[in-house]
Amino acid sequence: MRYVAVSALSHPGLLRERNEDSLVIGPWTLCATVTESPQTLVFPLGRPLVVAVADGLGGHPGGDVASALVARRIASIGAALTSEDAVRDALNGCNRVVYEAAGGDAGGELAAMGTTIAGTVVQPASLLLFNVGDSRVFAASRDGLRQVSVDDSPPLEPGRRTTSIVTQCLGGSRSYRAIRPHVTASPLSPGDRYLICTDGLTDPVPQDVLDEVMREQDDGRAAFQLWKAAIGAGGPDNITLAVVRIADA
Repeated sequence: MRYVAVSALSHPGLLRERNEDSLVIGPWTLCATVTESPQTLVFPLGRPLVVAVADGLGGHPGGDVASALVARRIASIGAALTSEDAVRDALNGCNRVVYEAAGGDAGGELAAMGTTIAGTVVQPASLLLFNVGDSRVFAASRDGLRQVSVDDSPPLEPGRRTTSIVTQCLGGSRSYRAIRPHVTASPLSPGDRYLICTDGLTDPVPQDVLDEVMREQDDGRAAFQLWKAAIGAGGPDNITLAVVRIADA
């Protein structure tokens, strides 16, 4: 029997007053929480299992509201995400829901709230990868860590490794903007591992460090060491991550 193990945590970092990130693991969500040790959940491989992170837009009031709204909606419909089209429809639906919620607060602090999202849907024989914004999904293998999501960011200026600007997200403006979600399918095998994270991890921590941790540590320890690396680099943003592993019982 195959199973899916997910080790995850969510933390505000050292400089932010609150955590505007949210996390989805199957039917479970963590929104605006503080965890300093990874929580591990194990699921039988069968029904579609969603694992995703949502990063409320910094500098926009209501980022925590937007990320929680999207996380809870994705968690509630996760078992129905059986195809690429279903995932695209779900993300487009999430975009509309964020705008509808913001529209109910016209002129208020939620008017331009928004969030990124990135994650996977694990199925018996394949895995669906998706994202909108700059939260990321990496595949971890013996050949190293490979980014499999697509950053919605402008080209980097010379000498810069990261940017805080996103070119599309769920919500994020006062008038409705359609999105073009990135969704791809990948074959699934026992031993496959994936890292799903917000930019609170990838902005301060270089990819070679992420790669080294994923190579050397098991799931729970890797999640803890990745968080520790982001904190050691100053913890400038909210940090949410999940390590997903497919295994034989």
